[in-house]
Amino acid sequence: MTNLPKIFFSLFFSMILFQCLGSRRPLVPSYIDPQGSLREATVGEKYMVSTGNPLATKAAIKVLESGGNAVDAAVAALLVLNVTNGEAASFPSVAPTLVYDKKTGQVKSYIGAGTAPKKANIEWFKEKGYDVMPKNSILTQLLPASPDVIVRLLQDHGTKSFTELVQPAVSVAEEGFPANRILVKNLDLPLYKRLGFTLIMPYNSEVYLEKKWWYGIREGELTKRLDLAKTWKAMANEEIKASKTGKTRKQALESVRDYFYKGPISDAIVKLHTDKSGLITKEDLANYAGGWEKPVSGEFRDYQILSNQTWTQGPVVPMVLQLLDGVDLKSMGHNSPEYIHTVSQAIELVVADRERYFGDPKFVEVPLEGLLSKKYAILRRKLIQREAFGVTPPYGNPWVYDSKKSNSTQIQPNEPKEQSISEIKYGKDTTYLSIVDSFGNAVSLTPSDFPQSPMVPGTGLTLGIRMTQFRLDPTHPSSLAPGKRPRITPNPGMVLKQGKLWMSFGTPGGDVQSQAMIQFFLNVIVFGMDPQKAVEAPRFRSVNWPDSFSPHTYRPGGIELEETLYAAVADSLKEKGYKVYKKGHLDNDFGSICAVIKDTKSKKLIGVADPREESWAEGK
Repeated sequence: MTNLPKIFFSLFFSMILFQCLGSRRPLVPSYIDPQGSLREATVGEKYMVSTGNPLATKAAIKVLESGGNAVDAAVAALLVLNVTNGEAASFPSVAPTLVYDKKTGQVKSYIGAGTAPKKANIEWFKEKGYDVMPKNSILTQLLPASPDVIVRLLQDHGTKSFTELVQPAVSVAEEGFPANRILVKNLDLPLYKRLGFTLIMPYNSEVYLEKKWWYGIREGELTKRLDLAKTWKAMANEEIKASKTGKTRKQALESVRDYFYKGPISDAIVKLHTDKSGLITKEDLANYAGGWEKPVSGEFRDYQILSNQTWTQGPVVPMVLQLLDGVDLKSMGHNSPEYIHTVSQAIELVVADRERYFGDPKFVEVPLEGLLSKKYAILRRKLIQREAFGVTPPYGNPWVYDSKKSNSTQIQPNEPKEQSISEIKYGKDTTYLSIVDSFGNAVSLTPSDFPQSPMVPGTGLTLGIRMTQFRLDPTHPSSLAPGKRPRITPNPGMVLKQGKLWMSFGTPGGDVQSQAMIQFFLNVIVFGMDPQKAVEAPRFRSVNWPDSFSPHTYRPGGIELEETLYAAVADSLKEKGYKVYKKGHLDNDFGSICAVIKDTKSKKLIGVADPREESWAEGK
């Protein structure tokens, strides 16, 4: 017995040594320079793809080369991203989508976020002792959305079968892919947390650590997702069987959806929730539906900026740009202290309104017309001041500019406060894809969710923790309610110029998504930058409001700057009253923009991809 501590120490030391020196698999070269080498924009005449991973971009291009359209290619790319970027954007979670239809010249929004189970309500969580939504918990799993998104996109705008489009993802999942630097970063946990992760969520550990919790995955190592491939094969088999019985293409696609929401996959999800005292039921899954909606729209000069509705933070982008329209930003100088201050204050004013008004429009009265009124933008613009706000500025009253009037009593929201919560951050972020096809159609899609709650055993499915974007505060527009969608952060964007598609763009990054998109847009339009240089330019981000994820941490007056920007402007911003934080050079905490732009003069397509992550643009 006296030798047991020595034996344990020896074993523990050996494991650490193995982690540092050993390798259990052959290394495979990464696609991108680990230092994020700068790139040239890609130019094409027929089609263009920019996604969060080279393998997803390649899959989309093959679909386009075989005659598929942007929707077909987007589905193929999305499914590959669910493999290569699964720790950041897993199947079958959120997938908010915008589609530009060349024939009609219209942009359509698809609701790509699930709803809360019927059993989920504020009172239930309060009785369990929660003040905020818990993390690492089955209780924060939203109903899955992306299978619905995929089927409806293909039924309404696609040309190919699910079986054909899922094949590239199945191949990548079975054959393996090289772990890139972002995956390694996202899965980087200290040894004790990897052990805890394995004990709390053993199946998650089996998928992402291959049952070897003492070993940290290295860049370039071959990584597989075999259970996820099996799940997709089973879904595809349903489509094949339906086609053989004489069903139409749309009916066969519906059988894929039914297999997920009403068949064996739903059974596996419900068994997990039954075994672990979760909330999702068969009825929840069988009754789930997304749906098409009219996108939100604002203007900046000759450009029309579009987003999903207020179940995302998407309207922040057109609102901020509309607020800044008419301000002489160029004279301030790019990324000067005055420019950063002005843009940050515009963002903070709009986010104050986001926090007061944005929520699922099926549950919350949103004064959308007022929020996007140019008169309201002018009114809010007048609140930009010489010094930092120091705290989240007051929200406005857009109802004055809205044709409909609020029927609800205006409840004063609770003051934000910092919360703490126990969690294991295993995987994070989001990813993105943008595609423009040879017919002129386009798709902008921002998939997300990460394995921070129990995965469905044997399936490779990650239901995520997206309910952490609900509040347990009944005065908040994103307060939890049965059947309601949280106001999620993923928000794809599109831009029209004089009524025609000009750009499809987006980024991962939580609350920074809108900020990165705004800065990229202004870099191109106001400062006339080459689009790739506009992506690579140093960024800033305000943190002067409660974070969208539980526990909604709040750093009043805070602003983060990339390293090169910090050296140039930090002192000036501190003098204005900001609390300034320094981040690394080309840090993906500032997002990773992907975009496809249709040049109005040359008519060529320009694809750009951000070196802050392993994103990749390619076209023809």
